[in-house]
Amino acid sequence: MSEPDRPPSKTRSEPAAVAPPEATRDQILGQAARLFRNQGYAATTLRQIADAAGIKAGSIYYHFDSKDEILGVVLDAGIEAVMTAVTTRIAALPANASFRDKIAAAIDGHLYGLLHHGDFTSANIRIYGQIPPAAKARHRLVRRAYAQYWDELLQAALAAGALRADTNLAVIRLFLIGALNWTVEWYNPNRGSFKTFSAHITAIVFDGIAPRSGARR
Repeated sequence: MSEPDRPPSKTRSEPAAVAPPEATRDQILGQAARLFRNQGYAATTLRQIADAAGIKAGSIYYHFDSKDEILGVVLDAGIEAVMTAVTTRIAALPANASFRDKIAAAIDGHLYGLLHHGDFTSANIRIYGQIPPAAKARHRLVRRAYAQYWDELLQAALAAGALRADTNLAVIRLFLIGALNWTVEWYNPNRGSFKTFSAHITAIVFDGIAPRSGARR
C-alpha cells in the first residue's frame, strides 16, 4: 500500500538581504551630515541618525564609537571633498598655466566641492563653532592642511608677480575662502550653469566690480 501523499515541505525562507557594512556606514554618514546641517550638532541624537539611516540605534556602534566620531568623519569628508576637487583641477592644467588660471581652477574646484557635496560641506561650515573642543582640535588639522595649500598657491602667485605686491595673503585667503563657503546658502543652479557661475566669481576676484578705466564715463 502506497504511502499517502505528503504535503510538500515548506522551504526555508531566504534571509533578508543585508546591506554591506560600507553601504550602511555611508548611509549613517549621509544622514548625519544632513541632520547636522539642518538642526545643528547638539540637537542631533544618535537615535535620529539611526532612524534616518533605517537602522536600529544600537547598530550605529558597529561602525562608530560615538556621535563625536561621526561628526569628525563628516567634517573631514567635507574638507577632503573640496580639497580633492581643487587639487584635481590644478593638476589637470598645462605645465605653463598662469597663476590666474591656477587660482581660477582652485576657485572652480572649491565651488564644485562645496555645491556637489552639500550636506557634508554645509555641515562643516554651519556647525564648526558648535562642536566640542576635542573634535574641533582633531578636525583643525585637516582644515589647516587645506588652508596651507591655499597659502602656498597664493605665495607662489605673489612671488611670480601675479598678485599686487602690497597685498596681505592671509587676509586674501580668509576672505576668499569665507566668501566661497557661503555660496552654499544662496547659490541657485536654476539661474545659470555652474561654469558660468564659477567664471563670474573668478572675474570678481581678479577684476573687481569697478568699471575698467576705458569703460568709465
